[in-house]
Parts: sequence; structure tokens; C-alpha cells
Amino acid sequence: MRKHVVLITGAAGEMGQALVARLAAEGQSLLALDVNPLPEEMRARAQVSMSGDILDERLLSRLVTEFEIPLVYHLAAVLSTRAEYSPEAAHHVNVDGTLALLRLAAEQGSWLGHPVTFVFPSSIAAYGLPDLQTKARAGAVKEHEWNVPTTMYGCNKLYCEHLGHYYARYYRQLAQGPTETHVDFRSIRFPGLISAFTLPTGGTSDYAPEMLHQAAQGRPYACFVREDTRIPFMAMPDAVDALVRLQQAPRESLTADVYNITSFSPTAGELRDRCVRAFPGAQVTFEPDLKRQAIVDSWPADLDDSRARRDWGFRPAFDEARAFDDYLVPNIRARYQA
Repeated sequence: MRKHVVLITGAAGEMGQALVARLAAEGQSLLALDVNPLPEEMRARAQVSMSGDILDERLLSRLVTEFEIPLVYHLAAVLSTRAEYSPEAAHHVNVDGTLALLRLAAEQGSWLGHPVTFVFPSSIAAYGLPDLQTKARAGAVKEHEWNVPTTMYGCNKLYCEHLGHYYARYYRQLAQGPTETHVDFRSIRFPGLISAFTLPTGGTSDYAPEMLHQAAQGRPYACFVREDTRIPFMAMPDAVDALVRLQQAPRESLTADVYNITSFSPTAGELRDRCVRAFPGAQVTFEPDLKRQAIVDSWPADLDDSRARRDWGFRPAFDEARAFDDYLVPNIRARYQA
């Protein structure tokens, strides 16, 4: 008899670790998968933990035959900064890996007799504004606007959103016999994410968490964007809660496959000021990396998340003040004082 599990790919990453903790606390049976070795604490929380590559066909075949998987959280990805150093490899992981997981979900859905819910974290990187003047005029950007990304990661995320839409609505549409839907695809375009408990791992918005973690350790930090740079951010608990809330929403309440969400949009200078107030003596300077700066400048200063708020009741628990005062600062301070 196959084991009934929720599959989480990229489980050892920033979001993956937070999601595993959340779902394990709710009593869900988890299959945690990551290409990197999983931390001992995570292995204890998951019913099954595996180290493996989502591009490994033998591994995916094993998952299909050994497990009953009604729900997939596909978090595994090569993030934006790293992807620019090896774009072809990033495309292979981000696109081919997602395609393999969608195919797995379709097969599982066929066996189960109902669609497998496939939750996919997309990104603000799916947007691409041409210049700062346009960015200022654009204001809070809607899901269908400015979908012209300038990074491989953004291209990958945007294309995978379309792949999900295809698998959910048009998969094998010319096959003989009735066409059945075996995948229920749901995606969130996240802003920059800041975690108090895990370190950043290659995102272009990571100047915010890097600044905080370095300040807490008394280390100087040279921020790689200008002081006036503004993009939206979110505390990690709100990001994880959004994934779960979207997964739990009745399908009939959803009017889209892809949703924006956001919480607060500080400038890099405002982030620096909060760091200095929280950690007196923090040394934060600004030394923009022009290439990374150009990427961040192409992302919106704000996102319109009215559709998520209307369709599935998204409401961030942490605004900017509470994110820093109640979540980030106390937990990061405790991390480095131990």
C-alpha cells in the first residue's frame, strides 16, 4: 500500500524549512525532498526525508510507485542571482524540474481519481519595468502588467506559471476520449522574503536579510543596491501562511491561477535605519553593484494584491513595524547571542 504524503521539494531551503515546520505542527505526513542533505531537525519532522535531484527520473518514478501524493509544494529552484551565473543550468532545474513535477502530479491525479493540488511559489522577478521613471509611474503593479522579466530566474518563473495553467486546463487536450483535469495549479508571486531563522541563499532581494544578519553579528555590511532602492518585502511567516491559505481555498473561489501578495515596501535606506536602531553601532554602507542594481530596478516598487485579498482572504499579519519589532529583531538577536 502506498504511503499518503504531502510532497515538499526544496525542503532544505529558507521557505522549505519554514513550511515543513508549519505543516508538521499541523500533523501532516510529509515527504521532504532536497538536493542538499536535510538538517536533522527537519528529518525528525518529516515522515519521509530524501536527498535527491528533481531531475532524476528514477527518483521521480520511485515517488510515483511508493507514495500517494494528493498535494505538492514545489519550492525547489535556482534563485535569481545564482541563475545569472549559470543561466542554462538554472533553466534546466527551474523549468525541466517543474515540468517533471507537473507530470508526476498529473499521473498521481489520474491514479487518485481527483486533481492533485500543485502549489508553486513564483516571484516578483516575473516582472520587468524598463526604467525608474516607468517604475515610479506604475505604482502597485497587477498580475498581468509588465510581464517582461530581465533575468533567467524571472523568465523561468513566468514560463512555469504558464506550464501550470496548461496542465490544469489544457493538458493532452487532443488525446482521444474525454479530457480530465488531474492538476489543480495554484501560484503566488512573492516579493522579497526575510527570515529570522534561515540565512539567505542567492536571491537578488537578499540585501535586506543580509543587512539584518550582519548587523546582529556586529559585522560591517556593504549593501549592493542604492539607498533609495524600493521593492516590496514580506516576513517569512506570512509567506508560509499564504501558501497554506491558498492551498486550502475552495477552487470555486479562485478567479486566477497566479496571485500577487505583498506586505511592506521600504527603501534600502529605511532598512538600514531600522538595523541601526535595533543594533546600535551597525555599520551599513551602500556600494551598488550596477548589474544587480539594474535587476532590482526592473522590479515593481509595489504589488497590487487585491485579487488575493478578495479570492482567498490574504491578510499579512506582519506590517513593516511588527515584522521588525516582533519577529525579525528579537529572533535574529537571540540567534547570535546564543
